[in-house]
Amino acid sequence: MTLGLPGLPARLYPATPTRLLTWLDCPRRYRMTYLDRPAPARGAPWAHTSIGTAVHQALSDWWALPVPERTPGSAARLVAARWRGEGFRDHDQSARWCTRVAQEVGAYALTQDPSSEPRGVERTVAARTPVLALSGRIDRLDERDGELVVVDYKTSRRPLADVDARTSLALAIYAVGAAQVFRRPCTAVELHHIPTGRVLRHEHTPQSLRRKVSEAESIAVDAARADAVYAAGAPDDDLFAPRTGPLCGWCDFRAHCPQGAAAAAAREPWAALEP
Repeated sequence: MTLGLPGLPARLYPATPTRLLTWLDCPRRYRMTYLDRPAPARGAPWAHTSIGTAVHQALSDWWALPVPERTPGSAARLVAARWRGEGFRDHDQSARWCTRVAQEVGAYALTQDPSSEPRGVERTVAARTPVLALSGRIDRLDERDGELVVVDYKTSRRPLADVDARTSLALAIYAVGAAQVFRRPCTAVELHHIPTGRVLRHEHTPQSLRRKVSEAESIAVDAARADAVYAAGAPDDDLFAPRTGPLCGWCDFRAHCPQGAAAAAAREPWAALEP
């Protein structure tokens, strides 16, 4: 892939896992998120996003406390301190979920060793390949037995499976970036499912990480070509065609996409909290 001028080094495609996966999921949503300026207005906030934000911020705050203060009770209180009621049906629903999530985070904190200092919390890592300038922010980076372990918090009500850790492109990119930044081995990745306390772990091999990097590069080649066409002002209806399906009901840009609106009914902002 050549992104620069002839005779000059190729310009690396700047990519985060979210950007790559957005292109893979739906080119139309990718265009509206990363290319259209001004960006189209998004839909209403989602309650499940508010929960995820509160949990991630609370756990980041928890690890910043002095070790004696890292208790389950303090973890629960930090959730309440970080809580925002955006996306919920009403105040009562928000309050119920605040109590529930605070209890879940407190229970999760009980499973953690408060004296074990992470190597990083909300740490940005980066890596370069012949095609990509990768970057991403890791929820937590542990060091165990001389090796780094990527920890990613999940707050979805959907139960996770072992395959989620093994197939995650984001976790693999984080591992590659952590290894390059810290110059330490990093092949283990973990998903920590806060609602259930389950930890799903996968141990990558150098070969499996190379396959994931190749996957990221393949996605980036297509996305970079689309970026170039867009920048040139060429017609983009086909290049950025939406990939429609049931997930269109959850899209932030559904109001701006007739095909997506026809494919799935809009979901209530709190729908992900219901069975």
